[in-house]
Amino acid sequence: MKKISPIQIAVFAFLFGAILALAVATTSVVSAYLPSGDFRGIEVLVIALIFIYLYAFAVYRAFLKMVPLEEGVVEPGTRAELAAQVNILFYLILFNSLIRTNFLPVPLTRLIYLALGARLGENTYSAGALLDPPLTEIGNNCIIGHNAALFCHAIEGQNFSLSRIKIGDNVTIGAMAIVMSGVVIEEGAIVSAGAVVKKGSYIGAGEIWGGVPARRIT
Repeated sequence: MKKISPIQIAVFAFLFGAILALAVATTSVVSAYLPSGDFRGIEVLVIALIFIYLYAFAVYRAFLKMVPLEEGVVEPGTRAELAAQVNILFYLILFNSLIRTNFLPVPLTRLIYLALGARLGENTYSAGALLDPPLTEIGNNCIIGHNAALFCHAIEGQNFSLSRIKIGDNVTIGAMAIVMSGVVIEEGAIVSAGAVVKKGSYIGAGEIWGGVPARRIT
């Protein structure tokens, strides 16, 4: 795995500091209108946590708009590496614990993925994890099963690359399945539970894939 440089950490620290400052300031204003009581401290803490994540979504999207994730091999010392590594820090520090929890309702998780930049069609929901939402495109009427995972990044030793996942309409990804970077899944296809779809695979319309590594079944 590539080492995260001090500059990349400094950029994230600056952004994270801005998030905390905005959240604290907003919470201070809102909390002034809360009635006093035994649970006031808990209420303020919950409000602060909500604002931290709301501002985190906004700052994260603003950063990626200025320094977008680029598909392909991530070369050392480039803007593409800065974007990719700061993106990783956002997930390690803030977003991973949020999207990997089983406590959030699936409809709320959908809103979180949309806030993080995923392109999700109508009536599409994920009970699994979309680990690179800005590079994930899923059509209408799709379901990602429980604890499935979609990775748009590949880290192989010192080699680091990003590649978009594209999924058509009416696709089912079974529980515990893994879909690697660069995979294309056409309309009506099914990935069986527990399957591992290798990076760069192409699954045609209506096909059923399963196994480790995944292969076409029908």
